[in-house]
Amino acid sequence: MVQQYLDLLKHVLENGEKKEDRTGTGTLGTFGYQMRFDLSKGFPLLTTKKTYMRAITHELLWFIKGDTNIKYLVENKVNIWNEWPYQNFLKQNNLEELYPKYSEAWKARMKEYLEQIKTNEEFAKKWGDVGPVYGKQWRDFNGVDQLKNTLELIKQSPHSRRMIICAWNPTQIQNMLLPPCHCLFQFNVTNKKLSCQLYQRSCDVFLGVPFNIASYALLTIMVARHCGLEPGTFVWTGGDVHLYLNHLDQTREQLQRQPRPLPNLTINKDKTNLFDITFEDIKVENYDPHPPIKAPISV
Repeated sequence: MVQQYLDLLKHVLENGEKKEDRTGTGTLGTFGYQMRFDLSKGFPLLTTKKTYMRAITHELLWFIKGDTNIKYLVENKVNIWNEWPYQNFLKQNNLEELYPKYSEAWKARMKEYLEQIKTNEEFAKKWGDVGPVYGKQWRDFNGVDQLKNTLELIKQSPHSRRMIICAWNPTQIQNMLLPPCHCLFQFNVTNKKLSCQLYQRSCDVFLGVPFNIASYALLTIMVARHCGLEPGTFVWTGGDVHLYLNHLDQTREQLQRQPRPLPNLTINKDKTNLFDITFEDIKVENYDPHPPIKAPISV
């Protein structure tokens, strides 16, 4: 897995074209790329820099529940979604000029905001929701529980070509603080093995893609267990594949590192139902990554 990902980094560095983007940061990007990961050969968690499985797991469980409020994530010390609802809070309260993005004042005010999310139910309900993003669409796409329907289809009609879950809902995009980047995935059953292919429309290669690969590999393993199958292959397909211009030095640093063996993932053997699995049931063993490499997120 790690070498495939390093090859992607090199591909974007060598072939990417500079483009302006929504965040104002600027990117180096290409269009269209694919990677395949055999889940029998280890869990595809990046080893050339530490990737935080805690955040990956909690976010996936948040999606599965159909939750769209960051309160659950904040309570579990997962901060990957904080910037979008926080920035929306500042905007809606005419505070953006008072707290310029990423200034010390902005950071201090965010700490106050997150404390209110944790301790004030009404505040969290009003200002902690990110709109009808992933979990909402997985569990309630215009009234359809896509996840439950797909689980039944896998079990009842494993050769179906319609085992698809879509997070891109055009009728609700305008209400999402961040429209889905990983927007459609499809399952396939061959020789009693469950495989999954993800289409990701927008791919932050340095920060986001390692996270997305591990998340959907974990989902594939969990769904396979739920349906009495073995995990097969995870296929990652990217659309706009890009490196932010303020991630290029970090990318080059990572390319100097040698990959290490992949870890193993285990799930509590007593838990087979997807909806019963908790954070404590999921363990990653023998994970020995290189140290983290910090890089700013673009909002």
